[in-house]
Amino acid sequence: MGAEVLTMSIAEVPEGRQRTPYLAVGCADSTVQIVSLDPDSTLETLSLQALTAPPSSIVVAEILDASIDKHHPTLFVNIGLQNGVLLRTVLDSISGQLTDTRTRFLGSRPVQLTRVPIHGSPAILALSSRSWLNYTHQNMLQFTPLIFDTLDHAWSFSAELCPEGLIGITGNSLRIFTFPKLGTKVQQTSIPLSYTPRKLLTSPTHKLLYTIESDHRTLSPSAQAKLLADQKAAGMDVDEEVAELPAEVFGLPRAAAGNWASCVRIIDPVEATTIFKLDFENNEAAFSVALVNFHTSKDETHLVVGTGQDTTLAPRTCKSGFLTTYKVLEDGRSLEFLHKTETDDVPTALLAFQGRLVAGVGKALRIYDLGKKKLLRKAENKSFATMVTTLNTQGSRIIVGDVQESIHYAVYKAPENRLIVFADDTSPRWTTAATMVDYETVAAGDKFGNLFINRLPKNVSEEVDDDPTGASIMHEKGYLMGAPHRTGLIAHYHVGDIITSIQKVSLVAGGREVLLYTGVMGTVGVLVPFVSNEDVDFFSTLEMHLRTEAPSLVGRDHLAYRSAYAPVKSVVDGDLCNQFGLLSMQKQAGIAGDTDRTVAEVLKKLEQAAGHAW
Repeated sequence: MGAEVLTMSIAEVPEGRQRTPYLAVGCADSTVQIVSLDPDSTLETLSLQALTAPPSSIVVAEILDASIDKHHPTLFVNIGLQNGVLLRTVLDSISGQLTDTRTRFLGSRPVQLTRVPIHGSPAILALSSRSWLNYTHQNMLQFTPLIFDTLDHAWSFSAELCPEGLIGITGNSLRIFTFPKLGTKVQQTSIPLSYTPRKLLTSPTHKLLYTIESDHRTLSPSAQAKLLADQKAAGMDVDEEVAELPAEVFGLPRAAAGNWASCVRIIDPVEATTIFKLDFENNEAAFSVALVNFHTSKDETHLVVGTGQDTTLAPRTCKSGFLTTYKVLEDGRSLEFLHKTETDDVPTALLAFQGRLVAGVGKALRIYDLGKKKLLRKAENKSFATMVTTLNTQGSRIIVGDVQESIHYAVYKAPENRLIVFADDTSPRWTTAATMVDYETVAAGDKFGNLFINRLPKNVSEEVDDDPTGASIMHEKGYLMGAPHRTGLIAHYHVGDIITSIQKVSLVAGGREVLLYTGVMGTVGVLVPFVSNEDVDFFSTLEMHLRTEAPSLVGRDHLAYRSAYAPVKSVVDGDLCNQFGLLSMQKQAGIAGDTDRTVAEVLKKLEQAAGHAW
């Protein structure tokens, strides 16, 4: 072979034949050779492929991939490298040549491959610092990470109770598991809550979640007990057994408008259990929450909850608002009441800001500091039109989302203790969620299912930062009854669901940062940024062809749907582009020809784009 043999593999014998024709051999000189097993040319080298690192594992398997051949399985050579990269190459069953090589980074450990049966079809299990499964679902080849403990070794396992299972070793544990449903892309663990969750926080130092929950027209436990006691005192017949039925099964009794039930809860997501719960009394409902390390007590973490008492939704009024401050104790696993600060409206948005707390209280944006008996108001801006709903910050800049008037850019000037709004949006939008993409750019969603990205001009951003006191911004003339400057629309896209949260995250270690958003109807989506203009042109052209070649099942025009409220801008529908693999071979060849690529190159491009997200 010319070098030390590290690993080898042969495919399973095809149906109707007595032998498999090829042997794949991985050598220490970072090559893979395909060797013939035919009696007339035994051990003759047919093809060779150079690698970027020595191979650690090779598996040859026949797997059906409709994007290559809809009627017959394709022979794949899967090569795991010692640097954590997986190569998947198509092996020509006639000539033995290697073509259409695709790569994917799996983890920091050498890749170990295992051929396993999944639901009656062959699949490949790839083990690195994370486990992956390569399988066929709906005649399309899928490559999905497993949300499971990192496995050191794995193999197929068949028993009476687990006919198509897998057995694996992780540390000192032996795990037997199976895949009940291949179409599921994410793992879900349900943790029962008492009321509708409104906000969710992750602890920066511990593996804990903090949630606030509230429900309208619902009685709190203390209100229910008081109601039963009043009914008994009035001589009414009260069925004790009915009153004590579990709310998780039979639901909560419906109360009159204006009644609220609310609580704050600490959850251990690893164990999926509630470790602390505190109910609010006096008909208070929680609407916002923030974890703050005040500069006067940096070693302590405080949880501030914004609540409203006797809140009415329409018209939006409340008897009083409160900022309730708790001290976080026992490594974040319990709360101790510190004090309560009264406000003139409901605090709908809270955020830690430079060792202080910035709060959106109705139409006002305020900065609070920690006091001994209550929070102390330090600065305020009352120029917002309707109600502050979202807050984000970088440096001294605060991005404020108004419920009806889109995104505002504000800055805090410490020397003059001023909160100044210096830029806003050109379009009034009903903001529901927002996040900062970078220092000048913000991505947000609105009430009508749109996702948009706004950017502040670079010269305006530098001008605001260079003004130490904000005097020039204060005296600038407002533009069209608004702030002195306007943001520009970078991208717009109709998602079709009301966006409840949007975050800039990296879903895999060392991966590209993406925008992850969720919707009120259970939507989970990702926006992946393009790297080059070549990718933009390619995917835009592909989307244009698929709008005509892969029409909607309900007959609705794709462009009209994605532009339901405003023309779609600078966003390509990845779900539509993925329909390319489901088209007939003739249509695929026609579209690929228009993009000056082969069908294999188009499919490879789509797979790479999906790999950047996950």
